Amino acid sequence: MLKINEEMLQLTKDMVAVSSVNTTKGEKDIGLFIEDYLRAIPYFKEHPNQVIVQTLKNDKLERRNVFALLLGQKDKNSKTIIFHGHTDTVGVEDYGALAGYAFDCDGLAEQLKEIELPEEVKKDLESGEYLFGRGACDMKSGDAVFMILLKELSEHVSDLSGNILLSLNPVEENLHTGIIEGIEVIEKLKKEYDLDYVLAINNDYTCPMYPGDKHHYIYTGVGGKLLPCFYIQGRETHVGQCFEGYDPTTVMAELIKEMNLNPEYSDVYEGEYALPPTLLKSKDLKGWYNVQTAKEALVYFNYFVLNSDVRDITKKLVSAGDKAVRRASADLNIKYKAFCEKSGKDFQQIKNNWSVMSYEDLYQMVKNHDEYIDKILAEETVKLQEAGVDKREIPVSYIRILLARANIYHPVVVLYYATPYCPHNTLEKNDEAVEKLEKILKVVEEENNIEYRMDGFFPSLSDSSYLSLDDSMESIETLKHNFPQMQQLYPLPLEQIKKLNIKAVNFGVYGKDAHKSTERLQIPYSFGVLPELIMKTTEVFLNVC
Repeated sequence: MLKINEEMLQLTKDMVAVSSVNTTKGEKDIGLFIEDYLRAIPYFKEHPNQVIVQTLKNDKLERRNVFALLLGQKDKNSKTIIFHGHTDTVGVEDYGALAGYAFDCDGLAEQLKEIELPEEVKKDLESGEYLFGRGACDMKSGDAVFMILLKELSEHVSDLSGNILLSLNPVEENLHTGIIEGIEVIEKLKKEYDLDYVLAINNDYTCPMYPGDKHHYIYTGVGGKLLPCFYIQGRETHVGQCFEGYDPTTVMAELIKEMNLNPEYSDVYEGEYALPPTLLKSKDLKGWYNVQTAKEALVYFNYFVLNSDVRDITKKLVSAGDKAVRRASADLNIKYKAFCEKSGKDFQQIKNNWSVMSYEDLYQMVKNHDEYIDKILAEETVKLQEAGVDKREIPVSYIRILLARANIYHPVVVLYYATPYCPHNTLEKNDEAVEKLEKILKVVEEENNIEYRMDGFFPSLSDSSYLSLDDSMESIETLKHNFPQMQQLYPLPLEQIKKLNIKAVNFGVYGKDAHKSTERLQIPYSFGVLPELIMKTTEVFLNVC
């Protein structure tokens, strides 16, 4: 194993050296690197058609998914394990003056020795057990582990019962387009080679969950994500008559106060809690300066989901909008009354003229009497996409069109969902796969003097979301109805995912500070224990018994 471990370390360094920052041409470059590596393996030289490259559709950067299918030759066994990971990274702006070394693991380590570091980071650097660099932890090391293990297995393919499908995908760090489009290939290979996908293993990074945490984590599922957006139409006014308008930014502020980091909105499943909603963007929609108050505002949140039905979540979010407008109206009257008392003017209660609705409610108001609305919205989508408008904000244009056609000019809040949407999934505790994993972990724990903890949900967003779907189709229908022009803006093969229903777990390399300039990989576990865990799991899950 020592030789293999050294190969994993070197391959990780080589892959880190290929800058593959999300939304840059480097995402294509890393795909080409991986393809070249795989095609140089003797097995794939003999079976070149089993390295499959899928260029993403209509992608100006020509990013690509790279697959490699290793077919065991010991006997006829359709059982197949998927090794999958992502190949893109976040940017390097956080490295500051050291940005030029972010993709040079050895050079970066030398530079870090010359600067002041937090005590824990300094200790890890001096230990020699950590590899620093952008993507070293998240997650090119995880990809390298899979690639080397696939190479090793290919050299003993006559002894392999069952099959391995490697799937390495770009665009994970924002829209997950790689794995989403890759479902088509995964499904095609299943039919072509009569594959039975018994398990998918992701190697996305794992880390300590609190100071002093000594556990290593295995995740039997992944949390989902919604992006609830609130479009707010108020009523503008001149600043000289400031109490005569309805300020959308005040409602926006109340929504932020109600939802942002509020654990009351945290989803929970069997004792595990999702992080609460987190504000991602808030702004008024004025295009220039004048002395008129804003008419419109937009705010949206990251919303993690473990198990809740989208129907229930939608009701909860509409209720949050109701609370926001009531509080904003009450606050407006308190301030107006105080001003009237100070200035000697008569006070008259300002009516709460706000309404709150879902996008589905608004759309149905118009659809019921306007047979051309779908064509109008589809054409608007094409126009705005060609203009490069942010996909999260394109629905604002739809809502303006619908409000006008519904003759709604009073203050209103409209809830909609936007891209990206990540499904949630997890293995039930009584699932046979969980029982197998528990036995494997016990063996690895005893052999390596470590302690594992098995949790139901990987704590970050993951491509594993798109391999299985726990949501009911009724829940998905509610999502679709409130996700404007979903098929155009964020097409998802939800029915295919539901049908494939691949059991997906995350083992993961081990490191610290992903997405930070001190990102680093712990070498002994990641290239020593983890490969052993993967190989034992492969053996158990491909067993024909």
